Amino acid sequence: MSAYEAVIGLEVHAQLRTRSKLFCGCSTAFGAESNTQTCPVCLGLPGVLPALNTMAIEMAIRAGLALNCTITVPNQFARKNYFYPDLPKGYQISQFDLPICQNGWVEIDEEGAMHRVRIRRAHLEEDAGKNIHQVGGGVSFVDVNRCGMPLLEIVTEPDLRSSDGAVAYLKTLKDILMYLDVCDGNMEEGSLRCEPNISLKLKGQDLLGTKVELKNINSFKFVKHALDYEIQRQESVLVDGGTINQETRSWDAEQGVSVMMRSKEEAHDYRYFPEPDLMPIEISASWVNTLRLSLPELAKAKRERFVAEYGLPPYDADLLSSSRPLSDYFEACVEGFPNPKTVSNWIMGELLHALKNDNCKVVDSPMKPDRLVALMKLVDDQVISLTTAREVFLDLFRAQQMPEDFIRERGLMQISDDSALDALIDEVVHKHPKQCAEYRSGKDNLLGFFVGQVMKVSKGKANPQKVNTLIRQRLMNENVQS
Repeated sequence: MSAYEAVIGLEVHAQLRTRSKLFCGCSTAFGAESNTQTCPVCLGLPGVLPALNTMAIEMAIRAGLALNCTITVPNQFARKNYFYPDLPKGYQISQFDLPICQNGWVEIDEEGAMHRVRIRRAHLEEDAGKNIHQVGGGVSFVDVNRCGMPLLEIVTEPDLRSSDGAVAYLKTLKDILMYLDVCDGNMEEGSLRCEPNISLKLKGQDLLGTKVELKNINSFKFVKHALDYEIQRQESVLVDGGTINQETRSWDAEQGVSVMMRSKEEAHDYRYFPEPDLMPIEISASWVNTLRLSLPELAKAKRERFVAEYGLPPYDADLLSSSRPLSDYFEACVEGFPNPKTVSNWIMGELLHALKNDNCKVVDSPMKPDRLVALMKLVDDQVISLTTAREVFLDLFRAQQMPEDFIRERGLMQISDDSALDALIDEVVHKHPKQCAEYRSGKDNLLGFFVGQVMKVSKGKANPQKVNTLIRQRLMNENVQS
């Protein structure tokens, strides 16, 4: 057993979902051609002045309230000075001693136990650009499209003790930000970036070890792998009598190792000072209260309500509350078809499969709640069999028709008329006299055989419940008559 314990704190950069950048009107849309979403403010040209995006302030306040933070009044921007090719101004506008949000917390579920992670601060800052290094070519390029993108940096206290706990925190934070609609949570596109700080200390002691910061991690899986690797690396160094250097390391996902980038900077290295071109931000109590009242029901509360109000199993509630659009879809369906478990089964089964198959988001689904409700009602009314409904779901999902029209045009309506079913049963009984005799002699398990044959003859359209009843009556009557 190891003598050391991991101590982990996380810095998360969440790109806010504003349409324009933090200090100018340039677009924040992802995927534009390099260096096309820029202006003199982004590039830091002489004589330009930043103009603060009010929507970014509002989103930061909403996030801070959801994270149980205190909103700092007044809060202030500062210049963070450093030289790097992707930072044209030579400084980054950020917040230092007066961040917009501070002293919050979030609860995470770690191995069935609730654990509180303290939020030290959440502050606004502009993003830097991106360096693109040509492998083997000796050439590097700079794309400044990201310069000025609005970020909310959320910093925890060193309250986490394992990679699993770190991932649980990140997933909880992502859920909160996405429910608030302040961040899209897309780690691959860089709109949610995580930089863990990790050190080891001897178990039972309060003295913390030297911390290392990890960068370039763009998935939950890689966060876990990087932390597990770094815990093992630091422990090996310490066991061998070495010392840990305070440094920044890059995570190489292909090799599964962390690589030294540079020595870790301290706050004084950045020579912070108040941003002279922006006044301190005064936020009124009435604005904060208005935003507090506008906060939506968050994932944790929604998950608990789905179990209590709809009687869903925890697994169903967890999945359906995993995103706000999905939970809204579920509740819209339940409003029209008040059988929550049936709705849950269809969404978790057929709908999510179709969405994944067509690489489609819930909000863009052609199968709107009213269409799924109509399909479930047709099954419930025995107009179409459950089996047939599931078989044609993907085609129906893509069709621009209501389920009843789709089913009628393709002749998929279930046969429930007694006389029509009697004719099919007659055909099957006459074809299988041997099985009829065996059933009458006591082989009751042959009932399933007859039902299957009728379904085969009807090409799956016969109502199986009615077929079961009518065949049983038919064979019993013949038995009595004989």
